[in-house]
Amino acid sequence: MKIGEAARRLGVAEHVLRHWDDVGAVVPDRTASGHREYSEEHLHRLQVLRACQSVGMSLPEIRHVLHRSEPGRTRVIERQLHRIRAQRAQLEDAERFLVHVITCEHDLLTRCEACTKYAATTL
Repeated sequence: MKIGEAARRLGVAEHVLRHWDDVGAVVPDRTASGHREYSEEHLHRLQVLRACQSVGMSLPEIRHVLHRSEPGRTRVIERQLHRIRAQRAQLEDAERFLVHVITCEHDLLTRCEACTKYAATTL
């Protein structure tokens, strides 16, 4: 399929697909006249690319993920898992803090040991 159809099916602009091709993330086939030609396999790769972007991966990292034989692939994925797990822990701490603040009985949060303890750990 042509780039316009692929872009429409993915919900992205054509220039985005051109960029992803230019950086080597997903490289479509070319017609005899040089136009980009996307197969269903290319669309699947592009969907995986978008999923990787949604979890915070960069295009260079995604290139590693898309190609199973790429050196360092596992390391890239493990590094992203570490970042996600660290972010999850920070969000859980923030949630506990906010839940506490709702019921905190101190007139000033600075007088509450739990509140100030959380604030000191976020620096």
